[in-house]
Amino acid sequence: MRNAGRLLKEGGAQAVKLEGGRAIAPTIKRLVDVGIPVMGHLGLTPQSVHQMGGYKIQGKTVQTAAALIEDAAILEQAGAFSIVLEGVPADLAGHITRTVTVPTIGIGAGPQCDGQVQVITDLLGMFTERSPKHARRYLDLAPMIAEAVQRYAADVAGGQFPTAKESFSMDERVLHEVGAEPAESGTTLARRSPQADAAQADAQTSTVARRSGTGQGEGSPDPAREPQHDLGAYAPRPA
Repeated sequence: MRNAGRLLKEGGAQAVKLEGGRAIAPTIKRLVDVGIPVMGHLGLTPQSVHQMGGYKIQGKTVQTAAALIEDAAILEQAGAFSIVLEGVPADLAGHITRTVTVPTIGIGAGPQCDGQVQVITDLLGMFTERSPKHARRYLDLAPMIAEAVQRYAADVAGGQFPTAKESFSMDERVLHEVGAEPAESGTTLARRSPQADAAQADAQTSTVARRSGTGQGEGSPDPAREPQHDLGAYAPRPA
């Protein structure tokens, strides 16, 4: 119950979904009684797929079909506002839909459910290894993703990304104060020899020695006057 409450309060969820039938019904009732909406889930329940012997259609025998029909009624009585039917024969799912008064949402349960849900990666064709029987591919996205990644890698290797458009700038006076220099126009990759690195380190050491004991001397950056750069365009956007 604590976790369900946190999902609503902290995660912004409007409800929780619990997989299982009569065994989970007391938990559903308890959650609903304290004001937490619950969606049920029957048939192929992915969280228990190993107990089922894999991803197999459920309810194909008299015993299992009758159990699903009874479980749906039990979940409705416990207060579930809707029931997902997954991996259930179409006619059985249709019968359950007509039996309960709450909406049913099908995935691999035929067209007679009140609504349908699919996995977005299946709809967009993001994987080429397999496509579930219950899914229809509306876009072949996998090769498009591969091409985009290849173009990105080629741009990086060829020095075409990132450019000034995708980079952040700073006051050149600050660069000078720390012993750095702005890159020449068109520079895309900073490769320096060990000798150049050693020479820069010596120059920085000399600069520090000249300034030691002088406090806020001439040419030293004033923290109060340092430009403040807006990183809003870089910071992650809130979800």
